[in-house]
Amino acid sequence: MNRDYIFTVRQITRYLKALLAQDATLQEVAVRGEISDFVRHSSGHVYFTLKDEFSQLRCVMFREEAASLTFAPESGAEVIARGTITIYEARGQYQLIVRELASAGIGDLYLAFERLRRKLAEEGLFDEGRKRPIPLYPRRIAVITSPVGAAVHDVLTTVRARWPAASVVVIPTPVSGPGAAPGIVRSLQNLDSLAGIDVALLVRGGGSLEELAGFNDEAVARAIAAAPVPIITGIGHETDFTIADFVADRRAPTPTGAAMAATPDRHALLHRVQSFRRGLADRLRRLVVRYQRELALLRARPVLCRPRLVFADHRQRLDDAVETARRALGERARSLGERLLRAQDRLEALRPQAVLARGYSLTRLPDGTIVRSVRQVRVGTLAEVVFAEGAAGVSVREVRPPGREDGA
Repeated sequence: MNRDYIFTVRQITRYLKALLAQDATLQEVAVRGEISDFVRHSSGHVYFTLKDEFSQLRCVMFREEAASLTFAPESGAEVIARGTITIYEARGQYQLIVRELASAGIGDLYLAFERLRRKLAEEGLFDEGRKRPIPLYPRRIAVITSPVGAAVHDVLTTVRARWPAASVVVIPTPVSGPGAAPGIVRSLQNLDSLAGIDVALLVRGGGSLEELAGFNDEAVARAIAAAPVPIITGIGHETDFTIADFVADRRAPTPTGAAMAATPDRHALLHRVQSFRRGLADRLRRLVVRYQRELALLRARPVLCRPRLVFADHRQRLDDAVETARRALGERARSLGERLLRAQDRLEALRPQAVLARGYSLTRLPDGTIVRSVRQVRVGTLAEVVFAEGAAGVSVREVRPPGREDGA
């Protein structure tokens, strides 16, 4: 063929496909590897990738052959695939069309994943008790990912839509290939030097177990546990799980999910605030109506609506009390006056002058001693008889003993 001949893409692809078809070895080949990205299409065809530590090979098993499988293939399984190597023209991609598929045990990558998972679990790195709460209203968010690609775009778009008050710092980090693990560790350690970071997102798009190897690294797991702020992972698709997901403070199924887990929804928050405001306004209105009713009831009470009448009643009661007290005091004074008069009458009756005025007389000896008994005198004793009016000197001529006052 002329060296100056120019192929179309289709022509060169068909030429290469024909070359592969001429190689007898490639028409019946057996390949051992680990399954990843296993997908069973609705058509019944099965698509997956076979890989080892160094390379990967796309495979397809059509419905007729897939129906005869005696086991359930899944990602991480070690298998032996037999078939033909060819080129899929639409993508210009060489692939293995699998006619037979046999299980060869669990793949080395999956075994390494399980060993590390058990080791870190026994150390307590996956315990829920050590995981930190995610701040409700972050002001500054760090995003650890590749600066190009769908993951960073999805995160930035979601944060701007949900919580534009937060600023986002993208920390460029390799998330695939041999440099992924040390790059992720460096980025996690650099969080200490960034001021004001509230939460960090460790994200990347989906991939095979090999492509996600950087997130299944022990150093990465320990760097996440030692990070100064809470870490949210959003690695791969919803069904992908890595060691980093188990250690992180929260795991999201996708980069978009990680952005949603880190931020509140401003629209939902605004709706809650508006609902709270409406509820508060309704409650205040009800309180105002209630207090207005209570005020109306209070104002209707006589003591408040006609206070002068209430005072008039008390003033009248006071007048009645004063009049009652005055009458009582008058009665008491009259009673005491009458008692005083009676006492005065009795005193007057007992006054010696008054007794003498009734015809009695008082006899006393010269020394002034009042004679109360006949034994105080004898015949010839001089005495003075006092009358109501005047007195007379007398001499005792006769003494009669008691009991003979009548002269017997």
